[in-house]
Amino acid sequence: MSEYETIMLDATREGIAILTLNRPDKHNAFNGKVIEELTDALETLEEQDTLRMVILRGLGPSFSAGADLEWMRAAQGWTRQDNEQDAFALAEMLRKLAELPQMTVALVQGAAMGGGAGLVAACDIAVAIEGTKFRFSEVRLGLTPATISPFVINAIGPRMAKALFVSAESFDAAFAEKIGLVQYVVKDETELAEMEEHLGSLALGAAPGAIRDAKALVLDFTGIPYGEGLSRESSKRIAARRAGDEGKEGLAAFLEKRKPDWAK
Repeated sequence: MSEYETIMLDATREGIAILTLNRPDKHNAFNGKVIEELTDALETLEEQDTLRMVILRGLGPSFSAGADLEWMRAAQGWTRQDNEQDAFALAEMLRKLAELPQMTVALVQGAAMGGGAGLVAACDIAVAIEGTKFRFSEVRLGLTPATISPFVINAIGPRMAKALFVSAESFDAAFAEKIGLVQYVVKDETELAEMEEHLGSLALGAAPGAIRDAKALVLDFTGIPYGEGLSRESSKRIAARRAGDEGKEGLAAFLEKRKPDWAK
């Protein structure tokens, strides 16, 4: 797939894409180039109907240490408009990640700080190795985690997000699992690879269009109060799936005790 300077993008024959942060000497810290290339890669992935899962990982000892120091130093001379445009690029990149039609999985090791933790929160599923450190340290710099906040709040809830945002407290993978920032904690790289394989098998066993529409249910229905309107909309969506090609094939495969077309 495409060639980049700060990230790598590859895909397997089975339809699993691997998006790797490739600045190990900088602990995969963010700068404008990283955000630009991640955005381009995510736009590419969004258009790939044959891809079933997207894995996000960081090369080297850390998943991502957050903002690059040189990038932060350069920002001191920017105008407010410059800062807003820069922040908007990060916010949009995270939105594109959260809205990918494929199952997305973050494999996390070492550290996921600030924007790095935002990447974790924007994925559907996150797996962290024991001892991985997380932190939203922005208030210690006189800043706030504004651009990543919608995704973190969605992942861990408003009360816990507020506590971690205002305290800038560091926490480990076990606590991240407890609050829902990650769903699985594994002992080491070997178990991480095993979990990657397990999740890949789940993705390949599910209908790609159904995964896309299931993700849309969560995005569209979160915060909507119960009522007749919601009942009608949810009914329309399942009816569309039942009457569609995937729904018909899935039911036929179940009744005929065979694998559906997408799982072959």
